[in-house]
Amino acid sequence: MPAGSITKAIMLLVIGNALAVGSDVFVKVMGEDVPIFQFIFLRSLLSLLILLPLYRRFDLVTPFDGLRVHAFRSLAGMAGIFCMVVALTSLPLATANAVFYVAPILVMLLAVIVFREKLTVLSVFAVFSGFAGIVVILRPVEFNWGALAALGGALALAINAVMVRMLPTQQSTLHRLFLSYLLVLPVSAAFFVWEGLALEPRVMMGAIGSGVLILGYSITVLVAYRDVDANQVTSAEYTGLIWAVAIGWVWFAEAPDIWFVVGSLMIVVPLVWLGLDQRRRALRYRLPE
Repeated sequence: MPAGSITKAIMLLVIGNALAVGSDVFVKVMGEDVPIFQFIFLRSLLSLLILLPLYRRFDLVTPFDGLRVHAFRSLAGMAGIFCMVVALTSLPLATANAVFYVAPILVMLLAVIVFREKLTVLSVFAVFSGFAGIVVILRPVEFNWGALAALGGALALAINAVMVRMLPTQQSTLHRLFLSYLLVLPVSAAFFVWEGLALEPRVMMGAIGSGVLILGYSITVLVAYRDVDANQVTSAEYTGLIWAVAIGWVWFAEAPDIWFVVGSLMIVVPLVWLGLDQRRRALRYRLPE
């Protein structure tokens, strides 16, 4: 693999994770009293409108193939957005993001349950270290709805990631994204009506800013992983935590304490180590060209 391609992919992931944290900032500034279902509906609608011009990349022959899986992922995604809004508006930016990074650990556990995959010793260590890191960051005495919501958001991310393997292989990532937003729209619209609140400008701005930036993140990830092996660059995904610390410190005056630093290292370091180990194994068993 050319070094230039790997460097380009890493830079794209660094930029993409900055966009993702920027999306979180738009959510956070809306405040704790934000009408969440109004936000979910508006962001989903905006994302659909942005993706619609790319319809030529959709599977127009069997567009609703795998509908049950798509529907379940969409509902999990909506629940995840709900949890993330609660977490981001009630926890420090970096703290919420640190808990979100538990998602890869939950993916490993769900893969064992759903696909009967086996964990390596290093994977087991990453699981225990990650959950211990959550306890260190949040500390049981500080557990609140925001902390539980952050864990719920991580679980929703993990469910979505695991269920990708159940989707029809002929469907492009853009098709999957579009269908996910399409299926969540009527449900979020119903809850939006149930909320019974008038449209608010701050929610509109939050939905536009957050939606555009998270789509930008999705595009950078797609391009980054297109030409390189995932295990070569996936550790760059964790730069998002650095962005969250920096932006939270500068913008919201949320200085991280020693508990946050230690807990974050307990979550991230084993995952990076695991990624490097997978890369080493892949290189060892790769046939010579």
